[in-house]
Order: sequence, then structure tokens, then C-alpha cells
Amino acid sequence: MLDVITANTPLFLTGVFVFGLLIGSFLNVVILRLPARLEHDWRSQCKELLEIDNLDNEPAEAPPSIMWSRSHCPKCGYMIRSWENIPLLSYLLLHGRCSSCKAAISKRYPVIEAGTAVLFLMVAMHFGPSLQSLAALGLTAVLIALAVIDYDHQLLPDDLTFLLIWSGLFASLFNVFTDPVSSIIGALAGYLSLWLVYHVFRLLTGKEGMGYGDFKLLAALGAWLGWQMLPLIILLSSLVGAVIGLIMIGLKIHKSSQPMPFGPFIALAGWIAMLWGEHIIDAYLRSSGLGGL
Repeated sequence: MLDVITANTPLFLTGVFVFGLLIGSFLNVVILRLPARLEHDWRSQCKELLEIDNLDNEPAEAPPSIMWSRSHCPKCGYMIRSWENIPLLSYLLLHGRCSSCKAAISKRYPVIEAGTAVLFLMVAMHFGPSLQSLAALGLTAVLIALAVIDYDHQLLPDDLTFLLIWSGLFASLFNVFTDPVSSIIGALAGYLSLWLVYHVFRLLTGKEGMGYGDFKLLAALGAWLGWQMLPLIILLSSLVGAVIGLIMIGLKIHKSSQPMPFGPFIALAGWIAMLWGEHIIDAYLRSSGLGGL
């Protein structure tokens, strides 16, 4: 059955697109619940460390489980039925509203589902039915979750960044995107490069320009793609971040006085480098006259 799907390109791409919708639906759950669960765990650890019985504004119970708790309407608490939880389709059938209280459902949910499906489709079209495609789909999914969580909370959870670092090192054993030596050097160089920038910036300005999660995310991309891609990722993330930041400030979507998370730009640059990094580097070397050296 699998051979039939992978041999038939339209069927393979359709299957990947549908799979992307399903994964996008799950990513919505991760994006919503993981930060809440992390905060609850941190509060519990603080209570235990400080020997405090209760903390102000502490929820009565733990947030829902990522894997096992059913989805519900945040307004009325209505438990969402299975047919109301079909990616993208349910949103359209419900006209973007809860079937119980008629409260508007956030447009973010279908956007992330559709966006994940489109990115999965682009990955499948680029790599075809291969081990590279499977690995790239996994990397894409985690990068989406990290980018949105960082945008919302200025947080890159260790649960996800460490997952990427170790899985990238493991993938290098099979030369999926790079070899083990380049992967190990990439992880080290990715972390230390931003760590150095962070401390130099803090010494010069007395301010923190980024968080440690950014170091770990770049280390993860170095582990996946090798140290050779790090200059491109850093350049792309800085360029895209500056352009989008200026646009958001100009449109008054973001205030210049507020810090802007850098993780989404690192994630986007890493994804671009995964698909087209070699072509971009080759084009630059040819245009600069360094290709023949």
C-alpha cells in the first residue's frame, strides 16, 4: 500500500497535504497547552522550593494534557465533538463559531492548519518520497510550534529545542542532511555564536538582546543542517527580522519599545536553508566570483 502511494506522485502529495492538516491541528494544541503546562510546572517547583502552600492567581487545577485531554470552547467550556474537530473543514462548516455559545473561533486555528499543510506540501515536492522528506516534515512541524510559541510568549521551550538538537544529531548518523562531524560542529557553533553575540551586546549596552532559547534553536539547526548552513541562517534571520520588524512598527502592529522575539525568524531562515540553502550559497559564490576558487 505504501509503495502504491509513494509511486503515485499526485496521491503522495495529496496524502502529505492531508497529513499536514492533521499535524497542524495537533500543533494548535501544543501551541496552546505547552506554555500553560510549563508555567504550571514552574509554579509548582517554586511552591516546593519556597515551601509555600499557594500562590496568587494560581489555577485550581493543572492545565489540560497535550495528548489526552479533549478540546473545549474557551468561552463556555463546551466539549468539542469529533466531527467539530476536523482540520479546516469543521471551521468552515461551523462558520468560525462555537456550535454551543456561538463565540467566534480564532482564525489562528485554520491558518496554522492550512499553513502547516502548505509547508508540508512544499517539503514533499522538494524532496519527494524519501527519508529526507520524512525528516524534513518532522523538523518543519517543530519549527512551526516553536515560532508561534515564541511569538506569543517570547519562549522557546527546552522540550522542543532539545528534541530538535538530539534528533538532528541522530539524523546525521544516516547522513540525512549532513554528516555527523558537521552536525556536531554545527550544534556547538550554533549555540556559541549567539551566546557570544549575546554577551558582547550585554557588555556594550547593558541590555539583553535575545534569550538562551535562541542559542538552542540555532544549535538545533546546526545539528540538522551542519555548520556550513549557519552563516546563511544567521544572515537570513537578521535580514528577515529587520524587514518584518520595520514593517510591523510602521503599520503600528508592534511598538518599537517592545522586544520582538527572534525565534520565528531563526525558524523561518532554517526552514529556507533546509530547502534551498545549497542553491542560495552556490548562487552567491557564482555571483561573487568565488565559485571557482
